[in-house]
Amino acid sequence: MYSILKLKSNVRVPPKFFGKKLEEAIKNAVEEEFTGVLGKHGLFLAILNINEIGEGTIIPGDGAIYYKTTFEALVYRPILQEIVEGFVSEITEFGAFVRIGPIDGLVHVSQVMDDYVSYAESGVLQGKESKRSLKEKDIVRARIIAISLKSLRNAKLGLTMRQPGLGKLEWIKAEKKGEIEEKPKKEKSKQKSKKSKSTKKKGGK
Repeated sequence: MYSILKLKSNVRVPPKFFGKKLEEAIKNAVEEEFTGVLGKHGLFLAILNINEIGEGTIIPGDGAIYYKTTFEALVYRPILQEIVEGFVSEITEFGAFVRIGPIDGLVHVSQVMDDYVSYAESGVLQGKESKRSLKEKDIVRARIIAISLKSLRNAKLGLTMRQPGLGKLEWIKAEKKGEIEEKPKKEKSKQKSKKSKSTKKKGGK
């Protein structure tokens, strides 16, 4: 989930930023310290605004100036059971990697669909009975079922597409279309059964 956080930090502004205006220098320092960093708040994607700047403090032996700063940041933090959409970035024998924003998630081959899935050397996962196929660049909807964010390089998300309303978007559309087409058929069969019952009653009289 993407969110905008308002945070406070004692920002270190190094001498290389001294020639700039104070707000610009602090924003550059905050961007250098936080952007692309994975922390307890999630993955920092961008620094949006510098809201408040306190007085500068100099520490002996350190050429930088420290400013107590309040700023806003755009952060991505995956949530367990969250439903996400993304595109397939890679297909392997053990599953499909899905790019959801700044992080890739893995849909294990057992979680791709409710069917026996085989891997083809052409880079396609295909269902035995359904004949559904999944390949790179396909758009999918999945649910986050496991999260491990020890570091950005080793960030891991486990995904599943074996639940109603999940899977390749084309599959979901086809399922919805099938449901819409089945409703009129069911209604017609009900009407026929009602007519047959009424006919029998009349014949009985």
